[in-house]
Amino acid sequence: MKKVLLVCLLMVAFSTQAQENTEFKTETIEFIKLTGAGAAFDNAIAQIGAMVSPENLEAYTKEANGTLDGLYDKMADLYMGEFTQDDIKQLVAFYSTDLGKKLAEKQLGLTQKAMMFGQNWGMEVQAIAQKYN
Repeated sequence: MKKVLLVCLLMVAFSTQAQENTEFKTETIEFIKLTGAGAAFDNAIAQIGAMVSPENLEAYTKEANGTLDGLYDKMADLYMGEFTQDDIKQLVAFYSTDLGKKLAEKQLGLTQKAMMFGQNWGMEVQAIAQKYN
């Protein structure tokens, strides 16, 4: 009887944990989409789709969009390894504000510009290093 009770308790605990993880993952995917990643992925699919013939564009778009669930799932796992569920809830709340929406809208462009700054800086430092070679 004790073994049956223990097994039942373990099953309830596992089920509760699975539900919490599912909720956590759902919230994390919502956060990722709120940051502008969803729009960036949609744009990438559209840009790559420009190479597809018009008669195959609908099928391509459907299949390409079908890959997003797997991508969001992997990205959610990545974020869930770094942030708690409470952190994600707070981030979702922030990205739901006007300021958060503004940040999400501008984030990709800012990141691209910052990467150019970083590349230019890296070339500058490389030139300095070559002076001392």
